[in-house]
Amino acid sequence: MQTERGWVQNDFGWDLLGGESGQQGHIGELDEATLLTLTIAGVDEAGRGPLAGPVYAAAVVLDRARPIAGLADSKILKEADRDALAIEVRSTSLAWFIASASVEEIDSLNILNATMLAMRRAVEGLSIIPHLAQIDGNRAPRLNCRVQTVIGGDASIPAISAASILAKTARDAELVRLHAEYPHYGFDRHKGYGTAFHVESLYKHGPCAAHRRSFAPVRMALEGKPMPDLATLASAENDAFGQGVAKTGVKKTAARKASVGKTSAAKDAAPSAWPTSPDPAVASVDTAPAAKAPKAPKPRKSRRAVAS
Repeated sequence: MQTERGWVQNDFGWDLLGGESGQQGHIGELDEATLLTLTIAGVDEAGRGPLAGPVYAAAVVLDRARPIAGLADSKILKEADRDALAIEVRSTSLAWFIASASVEEIDSLNILNATMLAMRRAVEGLSIIPHLAQIDGNRAPRLNCRVQTVIGGDASIPAISAASILAKTARDAELVRLHAEYPHYGFDRHKGYGTAFHVESLYKHGPCAAHRRSFAPVRMALEGKPMPDLATLASAENDAFGQGVAKTGVKKTAARKASVGKTSAAKDAAPSAWPTSPDPAVASVDTAPAAKAPKAPKPRKSRRAVAS
């Protein structure tokens, strides 16, 4: 059995998964029979790329005796199907919890660390303590249980799919609420992602309290700089707006044409490709301290990495 190479956060920075034997972060392997004996929580996030609103995360412990038909990556489901599945997940799961990190936390910690914080809150909020947390992608927060990162897990692991659905439906509902409070930006339409309409509205009306000041288009609007070219922003590898465009898949906008690749490209970038880590004194509370992260290897979609 082979293990995938990836990255996981610890108290000191980033650990390489699947490294040489004896290396810090070396991974033990779990076979399917072992997995069936464990209480497993699926974990996923929603809203990492938008220019506005909190980032959400959910953790779900499914009941193996009550499988849910139709679970899939929330991004490919129709809204009505997502809403119906969210109700079923809440009613049939052994445990579930939805958490978030605020716009203020995103701006102070950066979006990656805020996402890790939301995931940690989701797992810690469960009424059942899991043996294992299966997390979509190749990064994980520090948790008091074993961690397994699964690239593409929101499409292949039912518990992660369920978490993806809960996180997205909860965040979408929050953006609809924000639209009622700030109707100029169309939050109910694009859910905070950087569509052409959103960026134009941002420059016309100025940022509101729900906008992420650490994201380039919002920061540029605050500084009175000319409205950014959407294609240029989307092509910037490390730009949060570009990642948002790649993940949103918005149609009929300049941003759509300038997308920097598939959703996984933004999720699975090396740690160094994310915004600079915050002050270690702040980050160490819930996230890894600032440190030079090594370059991440190219992920292999068909295998998983397990951290003990």
